[in-house]
Amino acid sequence: MSEPVSRAQAPAESESDLKRTLPTVLMAWLIPGAGHFMLGRRGLAIVFLLIIACSLGVGLLLDGNLYGIVPNRPLTVLATLACMGMGAPYFVLRFLLDYQGDIVAPGYEYGTAFILTAGLMNLLLILDTMDILSGKKS
Repeated sequence: MSEPVSRAQAPAESESDLKRTLPTVLMAWLIPGAGHFMLGRRGLAIVFLLIIACSLGVGLLLDGNLYGIVPNRPLTVLATLACMGMGAPYFVLRFLLDYQGDIVAPGYEYGTAFILTAGLMNLLLILDTMDILSGKKS
């Protein structure tokens, strides 16, 4: 069984890798699919953007909850971070459009699940982008 590589033994990232990684990861977070687009995977990027946009759209049509932090409710922090995972759409909906959802709507719970899914899917895409940039995935 091989021993885990410590930080001291791991090869240091070059400055040029860091200059490429940070903007790509930031764009991957802000705009769903943008990280893959910047890496030349344009077809996948468009598919990912459409999947996340559809999930968010269904969530909004069902009047789902776009989480924000509620004092004395620690789980809302996790839900808010999951929603923030979708990047710019979260901030547009939260601060520009003041979207909150409608708790009495029949599809509220399902809509909330779709909105959370959109954010979590984008976080997975960010991790995929990081794996591609680090060479762990071709």
